[in-house]
Amino acid sequence: MVQLSIGGTWSGLPKEIASELFAGATFCRLKAGDTLFQTGDTGDGCYRLDKGLLKVSLISPQVRERIIAILTPGTVVGDLAVIDRLPRSASVHALTNCELRRLSRAAFEQLAQEHPEIHQYLVKLLAARLRRADDVIASFAFLPAKARIAQALLSLAETLGEETNSGGVLIPLAINQGDIAAMAGVARENTSRILSEWERRKLVTKSSGSYRIHDRAKLKGQVAW
Repeated sequence: MVQLSIGGTWSGLPKEIASELFAGATFCRLKAGDTLFQTGDTGDGCYRLDKGLLKVSLISPQVRERIIAILTPGTVVGDLAVIDRLPRSASVHALTNCELRRLSRAAFEQLAQEHPEIHQYLVKLLAARLRRADDVIASFAFLPAKARIAQALLSLAETLGEETNSGGVLIPLAINQGDIAAMAGVARENTSRILSEWERRKLVTKSSGSYRIHDRAKLKGQVAW
């Protein structure tokens, strides 16, 4: 299943350690469309997202984007490169205006020496992240295009959606058809065709640039192994 906030929140750390981690962090802002970092960049720090939405992407040699996560406030991003000191493994861009706090690798390593229990926690965090990644790989390997698009919409609805008076769910304007295609790993033209079919069936509609799910139960019925 397409994941939201796969970066992790580090919420399992004791409050005093979590507070100390980002107490001296540098505050920074991104505008919608800005790049936080790209694949191959030096992993010299990690970030906590305070406001806004970020997307984590992989880009193929054919310049096809695959969104592997959409990050919501409270998520920590870039921590893998801080831990293993290797270059960034994915690119991160702002979907909306964002506010973040940057923790340098040097500051992280110093605090980790003072609190060795951080390493034990991170092992559990990375194991949980690996399990979720297995689910994503399985969906890409075995689910048909319709099912993957339905999963992407349902995942967005669960985490970002706003309930409407009619019982539907409105997905934020920041998410466009290209993002949905990149989350599902489906070509844009096929995504457009499938969404148009669902519009005719009144499952999903697009209005003022936003997607509205009218019947989540029927949309879930599109997800089948």
